[in-house]
Amino acid sequence: MAAAQTDRDSTSAFSSEFLTFSAKGTASRWLAAADLQQEVYRHLAAYVPRILCLGPSSSSSREEQREEQREELALQLLLLAPLEWLLLGEEPAAGLALLQENNQPSPLCGHVFKVGEPTYSCRECAADPTCVLCMQCFLGSVHKEHRYRMTTSGGGGFCDCGDAEAWKNGPYCQKHTADGTRDTEEDPVSLLPPDLVARGYSIFSIILKYAVDLLTWEQEDLLPIGLEPPERGDTYYCMLFNDEVHTYEQVIYTLQKAVNCSQKEAVSFATTVDRDGRKSVRYGDLQFCEQAKSVIVRNTSRQSKPLRVQVMHSSVVAHQCFALKALSWLGQIIQYSDGLRRILCQVGLQKGPEGENSSLVDRLMLNDSKMWKGARNIYHQLLMNSLLMDLKYKKIFAIQFAKNYERLQSDYVKDDHDREFSITDLSVQMFTVPSLARMLMVEENLMTTIIRTFVDHLRHRDLQGRFQFDRYTAQQAFKFGRVQSLIGDLKYVLISPPSDWTDQLRLKFLEGLDAFLELLKCMQGMDPVVRQVGQHIEMEPEWEAAFTLQMKLTHIISMIQEWSSTDERVLIEAYRKCLSALSHCHSGLPDGEQPINLSLAGHCVETFRYQVSQDKVSIHLPVCRLLAGLHVLLSRTEVASRFPEQLPLGELSPPLLIELPLRCLVLCAQVHAGMWRRNGFSLINQIYYYHNVKCRVEMFDKDIIMLQAGASMMDPNHFLMIVLSRFELFHIFSSADVRKRYREANKDLVQQNTLIEEMLHLIIMVVGERYVAGVGQMEAFDEVRREIIHQLSIRPMAHSELIKALPENGNKETGLERVIDSVASFKKPGVTGRGLYELRPEWNKHFNLYFHHYSRADQSKAEEAQRKLRRQNGEDTALPPPLPPPLCPLFGSLVNLLQCDVLLAVEGAVLQWAVEPSGGGWTESMLQRVLHLVGMALLEEQQQLENSSTDDDITFNYTCKITRPGEAPSPSGSVLALLESLQNAPHLEVHKDMITWILKMVANIKTMRERTTASSTVIVNHNRGLEETVRDKDKAERKRKAEMARLRREKIMAQMSEMQKHFINENKELFQQSLEELEASTSSAAEHSPPSLELTCVSQVCVGPRRVGGAERRQLVTCILCQEEQEVKGHGRAMVLAAFVQRSTVLSKNRHRNLPDPERYDPLFMHPDLSLGIHTASCGHIMHATCWQRYFEAVQLKEQRRQQRLRGHTSYDVENGEFLCPLCECLSNTVIPLLPHTHSPDHSVNHPSLEAWLNLTNQQTVALHSAHRKQADGAAEGAEPAVPEGFRVDFTPQNPFSSSISEMITTFSMSTYKVGLKVNPNEQDPRVLVLSWSTCAYTIQSIERLLMDEEKPLFGSLPCRQDDCLSSLTRFSSACWTAAPLPTVHTHFIRLLAALVQDSRVENTPCILNMDMFHLLVYMVLSYSSVHRLDQSERSVVDSGHLHLLHLVTVAHLVQVLLTSTTEEVCMDQDNGGSEEEELTCQLYSTLRKHLGSVLPEVSSGWQLYRCVKSGLLPFLRAAALFFHYLNSAAPPADLLGTGPGQWEALCNYLSLPSSLLLLYHNNHTLLDPLIHRWCCHPGVRQMLQGGGVIVTFPRESNRLIDLPEDYSVLINQASSFTCPRSGGDKSRAPTLCLVCGSMLCSQSYCCQTEVDGEDVGACTAHTFTCGAGLGLFLRVRESQVLFVAGKTKGCFYPPPYLDDYGETDQGLKRGNPLHLCLFVYCLLVCSFTRGGGTSSTCVCLFIVCLFTLGGGTSSTCVYLLFACLFTLGGGTPFTCVCLFIVCLFTLGGGTPSTCVYFLLVCLLEAGEPPPPAFV
Repeated sequence: MAAAQTDRDSTSAFSSEFLTFSAKGTASRWLAAADLQQEVYRHLAAYVPRILCLGPSSSSSREEQREEQREELALQLLLLAPLEWLLLGEEPAAGLALLQENNQPSPLCGHVFKVGEPTYSCRECAADPTCVLCMQCFLGSVHKEHRYRMTTSGGGGFCDCGDAEAWKNGPYCQKHTADGTRDTEEDPVSLLPPDLVARGYSIFSIILKYAVDLLTWEQEDLLPIGLEPPERGDTYYCMLFNDEVHTYEQVIYTLQKAVNCSQKEAVSFATTVDRDGRKSVRYGDLQFCEQAKSVIVRNTSRQSKPLRVQVMHSSVVAHQCFALKALSWLGQIIQYSDGLRRILCQVGLQKGPEGENSSLVDRLMLNDSKMWKGARNIYHQLLMNSLLMDLKYKKIFAIQFAKNYERLQSDYVKDDHDREFSITDLSVQMFTVPSLARMLMVEENLMTTIIRTFVDHLRHRDLQGRFQFDRYTAQQAFKFGRVQSLIGDLKYVLISPPSDWTDQLRLKFLEGLDAFLELLKCMQGMDPVVRQVGQHIEMEPEWEAAFTLQMKLTHIISMIQEWSSTDERVLIEAYRKCLSALSHCHSGLPDGEQPINLSLAGHCVETFRYQVSQDKVSIHLPVCRLLAGLHVLLSRTEVASRFPEQLPLGELSPPLLIELPLRCLVLCAQVHAGMWRRNGFSLINQIYYYHNVKCRVEMFDKDIIMLQAGASMMDPNHFLMIVLSRFELFHIFSSADVRKRYREANKDLVQQNTLIEEMLHLIIMVVGERYVAGVGQMEAFDEVRREIIHQLSIRPMAHSELIKALPENGNKETGLERVIDSVASFKKPGVTGRGLYELRPEWNKHFNLYFHHYSRADQSKAEEAQRKLRRQNGEDTALPPPLPPPLCPLFGSLVNLLQCDVLLAVEGAVLQWAVEPSGGGWTESMLQRVLHLVGMALLEEQQQLENSSTDDDITFNYTCKITRPGEAPSPSGSVLALLESLQNAPHLEVHKDMITWILKMVANIKTMRERTTASSTVIVNHNRGLEETVRDKDKAERKRKAEMARLRREKIMAQMSEMQKHFINENKELFQQSLEELEASTSSAAEHSPPSLELTCVSQVCVGPRRVGGAERRQLVTCILCQEEQEVKGHGRAMVLAAFVQRSTVLSKNRHRNLPDPERYDPLFMHPDLSLGIHTASCGHIMHATCWQRYFEAVQLKEQRRQQRLRGHTSYDVENGEFLCPLCECLSNTVIPLLPHTHSPDHSVNHPSLEAWLNLTNQQTVALHSAHRKQADGAAEGAEPAVPEGFRVDFTPQNPFSSSISEMITTFSMSTYKVGLKVNPNEQDPRVLVLSWSTCAYTIQSIERLLMDEEKPLFGSLPCRQDDCLSSLTRFSSACWTAAPLPTVHTHFIRLLAALVQDSRVENTPCILNMDMFHLLVYMVLSYSSVHRLDQSERSVVDSGHLHLLHLVTVAHLVQVLLTSTTEEVCMDQDNGGSEEEELTCQLYSTLRKHLGSVLPEVSSGWQLYRCVKSGLLPFLRAAALFFHYLNSAAPPADLLGTGPGQWEALCNYLSLPSSLLLLYHNNHTLLDPLIHRWCCHPGVRQMLQGGGVIVTFPRESNRLIDLPEDYSVLINQASSFTCPRSGGDKSRAPTLCLVCGSMLCSQSYCCQTEVDGEDVGACTAHTFTCGAGLGLFLRVRESQVLFVAGKTKGCFYPPPYLDDYGETDQGLKRGNPLHLCLFVYCLLVCSFTRGGGTSSTCVCLFIVCLFTLGGGTSSTCVYLLFACLFTLGGGTPFTCVCLFIVCLFTLGGGTPSTCVYFLLVCLLEAGEPPPPAFV
């Protein structure tokens, strides 16, 4: 370590060179040198090791920052300044400014995005989703008026503004407009002076070569030639490099062992290594560093490869550090001139003497994986600023990149760094440029290179050459994950299909297609499965990798089809190649050995024996599906009809085409039938993803299309017989008696029925799914529209739900916006919900019950919804198939499936089974599908009749065939006859409407056939008229039935009413008793509620001897646990109220105040900034104390057992005394004892004056002080003070409460003490009593502020739970002194009184500006009772003392308000004459100025001053009114029950105060002047008024959450520029905004962990203890989530207040819709903050808490409110809401079961719902 000291000592000598060094002189010397490189290298060799890396890192961050600043200054003066002088030939600042002035920049923006910076992509104009704009360019472009997507950048990309190829329209913003005068081909170097160009080439060559040499240098002890240091010492660094294998914890632990550092230092090392890629962890001689290296390698090589560690000489490390600085300098210099950028590009790409791959850029690229993260980031940034910003050299660089593509990707796959730190990540910047991508495809065969590189890395195959993923090791799985990035590169290349083809492009694309088909052939048939029989599969096979590959390739397959569709020659050749590949795959099928002949309905077909349930089958058939897609393109582009001779259609074998897709669909059917249960969940998951929206386009949909293609090319009877054979159902329909098929042995009838249903569904899909352009005569948007129609047929959906239900294309577009407005109406979001799309009624006719993308659950929901809708519209419940679109010619023969003999035989068989309901061999679902097929056939025939001109055009004769009796093997009647027999079958009532619709269609078609062709149109109209007549008759019949039902309901209701009256008459006594109880409860409620106006006509007073107490009444309550009723008495059993006590800063005016030291903190005088308070809340539920104790003990035992069972965490912490209310499960941590009401005062006792009372009280306090001192010292000192008559110092008042109540008083006192100070319980601590008073005062202040902010009346508007809480809390506070030692209470009172009235025996009283007067009032009033108890003379009542204390504290607060009024306020003037109040105010203010002099400003008029006094005193008076109201149970006056005029006068009267509070001072000024003089002369007052502290002004403003910007991107932009405060300017990965104070924090990172109470916590948790007393509300900007934090272990996420145009949040910013602030949602957050400071219960469910608070009821009403909201938002039906309402009524005791049933029936009948049969 001596070397380090030597280096440090040399810095002082080295610093002197700063004064003598001349950058200009050095540059001149370099310029005159013969060998410039040698001269520059010599300079670098001399200075770099002396500037950089001079020893170990500093222990403190401040010293480290100072060292970094010194290095930066030395680098600039000694190294970079000479280079700038040499380059510019003049003073650098002037030269750079001149360069920038003369520069003609290109229109490219080129702004490089920071991590987390907002990016914008226009969904209408962007060429692809990778084309993005920065915020400034976006706001200045036309795209801000378009549909756009907003996301956050991962860092590394740049803005595409100015790139014409990136945008279809509006490529330029207002700043980067195209310069028409500039020649784009002009060389910008020609605009520079020749000497500058020559110097630029020389300097850039030297510096770039120097940087490349050092960054690719592999020797740890030597330097390149010319850079050897003049003096070489034995100084080395142990450099630790980053990898993505080891965790933070492993690295931290290893460093602590290896370099003997603290955990904090190890965390700092690990954070730097993760950020920069490497970090020196030890400095010293070689042996010292090698020792650390060996420990690190040994400790990290046990389970995986060891951490990379190198021992490097300090001079090597220094030069590598400067190399990075030099690259950054080059990037900055070229920003001033496009000419310099071009020079740097030429230097970087200039080939060296070695030939291929010898340029400096090539060397950097090929050594990319060997560099550390920081080096990669810097040189990638330089490439983007130089090569990628120059279009000419971007093309040259892209060619070099493509040539080395395979090697670069191989290096990346072997590397373990994320792709964002690899050179391969730059592919997106080149491959997404269409012209560049096609040039690379033609010249470098890029498409083929990417595919073959991808295939080469997946070498694990089976014997047939198919990919095999089930045997992957962890390393191979890791490699597979990395190699998937190549698919992204291929997607970039193909993302924009060409409009103009060249022969060379065709050739290279088809070569790439060959390579792609080889890839697909490796996937064809992979992961085959065999049905497990007998026992369950032992181990779930690997299936995720194959589906991951399939999902990655989905868009590639679609893009290849899209490319093929743009050129006929390419399409034909692609079809040929794909067919050849499929033939190659079929040649390997082992199934063609056993041919069989099938015969059914007079038709025969030859096929081979294969059973899906016994043989291998695979769900992966990409070659087949690609061929299906190309086949559709042949039809869509009409190539098949225009060039039939060029297509190999004759080579097609339809049975082979349909074989593999049919097997896959049969596999799905058998899985649905439950035949593959023993194959485990892997197969179920594969079937799920096969139908899932992410895969179905290129899997399920293409299989259907392939079946359609095969069916259209073969005999329909043959097709259906093969389908029956593969479904293993052929023997059922070919047997002699199909009615006895269920008698066969070893056959599961349920499985067979399911297979028949699935087979019929498949036929429906093959014939009916024509909404693909090329299959049916449709457009692409018709397919999207149909998807939307069927999704909205299930239920109204939000925009995000629709997006998820639609497949995305390669550009992440679904096509939703183009068609949604035409088919759906948008219901705007309400105040709490999201907007919903509802299907327009005119599109209901397009509903297809057997829509092929419906799951079974979706189909059931849609069917129910549609039937209900038809009933509401007065229509029948039939759901016939919609009119199908016409088929394209290539698929035209598909319709013959509907009239082929085999299908007719199947239909006849199912109908025959349905005739005999007792057989059990059929299902209603099976019959429904057959009826649907019949309906499809009839619609086809009707369409053909309507569109045909002559009878010869009609080829579809379905009605003729269904009237013909069936043939063998089904010798039943005709299909039509069977339908007619089923029409009135009682067991098929649900299908009656559908059968009726079919028979009507048959009649119409027969009528149409009987007419001549000439009058066909008239006949059709006539038939329609007949049909309408029939419908009218049906409507009349339904109307008649509805009328009969109404009469029947009226009769039932009359009977029920009569029965009810009879029941009441028979049970009069019972009802009379119920009425009496109801009246009693009503009167009790009236006592608790505010009195009516009649009772409050008399003047109400709440304090003083004239106060009117509440009427003497019994207070009956019921325990929620044992249901026992009890009266609240002082000597009875204790009743308690569940409560939650917590620290709160909701009223704080100084969040920077440090938390108090719990050992030395004196809480007797609360500071007016209210920086920290104790808040108490309650749910209002009452229990016996003993019942609660038993309940809490049970909770503790349960939690102990929970820990033994290792179950998850709960929302409450039993160790801290937390529990959930047994009834409403509200979070609680203590209980408040219920105490009886205060008795009314004795009005006959005299009321002394203020002066007399003060004199008496002073005598009492002197006596108490003397007695306490005597008791403490043991002997009297001096004369005994005079004791007032009747005042007994030694008197011990009797405790008015029972032992159980006293115990609960102590329990709650300990809870406030423990929570308030965060200490262990200590009953002897004198602060216990003060904290009990404090929570009463603080809670009242919080409630008063809440009522004021919400503009609610002071009385009568509080929910009952808050009213009960305040009442119980205030009575407890007035009685808690009985559980404390009397000397402690008396001492508190003496100190409190001394703060206002001088007492020489009390020292260190606070000044008047450092006391909160309401807390002072509460403390003095509550402690005075203990002093008054010692007065046995009965000459005065305690209320007199309360009133005088109120007057005294009010005057003190009046003075406090005047002293803290701001200068601007009091100096305002008014012309009008002053009133008496203003004059009195001015007099008092003048008195204060006499005492304080010029500290207070002079006032000329009292109007503004009096206004300040009234507004400043109002919160105090309101809080005092609440306090005395609950303390004395005094009814409030009527004026305070509202918010109208007269509030001030009513408040003053209620508090026994004069309306003009200045009279309090004026009438007693002789007494008060000395007090005021003492208050003002306190040294702290003058000091604070002169700026010696923060002055709190009155009234205190309410705290709010911070104001958020309307546009969320503003927040994202703000967060992107936020740097971690502890990581040297590193961008924070998870910037989090505190919504309370507005601070931005670096969360979820080791770097910003802070120690709190001996435990390391994150930045957000630590911030809560300084900002919110352990509670916090944060917005995670990049995740768009609100975070609630409560303590160290509790928290939850909540949706943010930012919504898109559809009323939805976007957590994680996945959808990218623009987000805007929703004020209502934010107000809910504000509400939760102000109502108690954001409790933990708020964290559980904010919305319910808000409803609960606003509703003012119990948990049951809350449930009702929640369900009501759900129904409003579309989450329920009227039926369910009525039921829930009944449940709530019954739970609340609002009705008996019989009345609930009666009410339910009435509601149902009123709503038009049929009553359940049980009710009738």
